[in-house]
Amino acid sequence: MGAMSPGPSLAMVLRHTLGGGRLSGVITALTHALGVGFYALLTVWGLGTLIARNPLLFEAITWLGALYLAWLGVKALRAGRAGTLQAQGAAATPIQAARDGMLVALGNPKLILFFIALLSQFVSPGMDLVAKALIVATAMLIDGGWYVLVAMALSHSRVLPWLQRRAHWINRATGVVLLALALRVVLG
Repeated sequence: MGAMSPGPSLAMVLRHTLGGGRLSGVITALTHALGVGFYALLTVWGLGTLIARNPLLFEAITWLGALYLAWLGVKALRAGRAGTLQAQGAAATPIQAARDGMLVALGNPKLILFFIALLSQFVSPGMDLVAKALIVATAMLIDGGWYVLVAMALSHSRVLPWLQRRAHWINRATGVVLLALALRVVLG
């Protein structure tokens, strides 16, 4: 359910799918899943304990995440009609899609809280490597699977042109959502 909830991750997959088509959306989805996997890995390695002992670390991650979300929001608002959601010309490269997918995952403090709250309950000090790997793989498969499905559905030949004609409104809505999420993170 965490992967399916609307937020910056969904906005980013939507944005890259509309701007670069199916491949760009899938790349964003898969690199996002790698970012999620990284947090899941950190959780099974003891991130929750580390953050509980060092609240300044969590605060730094939170502020960096908020700044990144705000930057993405401003970028989306400034895109306008001829912005990054157009099918040709200004579309993001696969490298940009990969970067944004990874960074939106790593810059989302809600993911850290989610994994600390959820996964840390299933991790014990004596847990073997296979069980830890299974936890990380499950988180990555659920996240990547959902966002690949979203990219595939949005890039359908009938859906994509309809969405691209409304790209400037999607840019604006995405920008507002990302800025609101950044503000919410800052305000706690």
